[in-house]
Amino acid sequence: MNRIVLPFVVVMLCTIAIINFSPGSFAQEWHEVRSTNATVIGNALTIGMKSAPFPHPKRSAGHTYDGKTYPAEQHYRDSSVMIFLPKGFKSGKTVDIVVYLHGWGNSIDTATAKFRLAEQFAESGKNAVFVFPEGPKFAPDSFGGKLEDSCGLQRLLSETFETLQRTKNIKSRLGNVILSGHSGAYRAIAFMLLRGGVPVREVWLFDALYGQTEKFTHWLEHDCKRLRGRFLNIYTDDGGTKAESEKLMEDLAAWRIPYLLKSETELTEQDLKRSSVVFIHTDITHNEVVVRRGQFRQYLETSSLREMR
Repeated sequence: MNRIVLPFVVVMLCTIAIINFSPGSFAQEWHEVRSTNATVIGNALTIGMKSAPFPHPKRSAGHTYDGKTYPAEQHYRDSSVMIFLPKGFKSGKTVDIVVYLHGWGNSIDTATAKFRLAEQFAESGKNAVFVFPEGPKFAPDSFGGKLEDSCGLQRLLSETFETLQRTKNIKSRLGNVILSGHSGAYRAIAFMLLRGGVPVREVWLFDALYGQTEKFTHWLEHDCKRLRGRFLNIYTDDGGTKAESEKLMEDLAAWRIPYLLKSETELTEQDLKRSSVVFIHTDITHNEVVVRRGQFRQYLETSSLREMR
């Protein structure tokens, strides 16, 4: 396969100024979040944002997949974004952000509960903010809405910081940014890397490398290397990502870009801390890769995010 070179057009065209955008129209109050054993693990706010993926003109008439139509009213009108602050969070000069996107047939609420996202985030002991925008709600669709638009990620983070300033008096600047997601989240993540307008330090794909591979490759060759970042790709045998993952490894080997390949049962904490490009082959199922072995927590613990003081 020939090396694909993408145009260098994106990040420089977007302003990185934070706190420029108005909040959504249906804000709610911050509320305590409890673990499964009723322990308080942090605080969360779910708010409507103008920068949320939806609504979007390309889904104004809904979406049809496999002969079934998914109307816009039920699946593409929710502009909710959940912001979670783990217990003990302290703002500093900068604040690190982890953005997570759900896959097909899910929502913020179902994915948060099913994969214990807030609990794993709190358990990691990282002093960061978790941001979870609503995607195609209960629909078989990988389209990322406004997150695929030029500077879409920058607008989402700007509105997030405006919300944190207005509701929590947090006036920090943007620190490290990590993009993560399960399954169909790959497409929106790829477009945010290409033209999101914000440097991304790490990318975590949870059985999600179905395509858009040239965008991930461009990021690996440029921003990941420049920022001393990290790319984690966990893939299964039957989730549909194995062939694309192996193809990318072949290309990286041909281009002499180093990477680590290990089975999940042999992977160590040091592997995750010392390697910048890691392919993780797992023996579990597609819907277990985020939570079965505490993978989300483990990737957080070994990440570039700051520790909780």
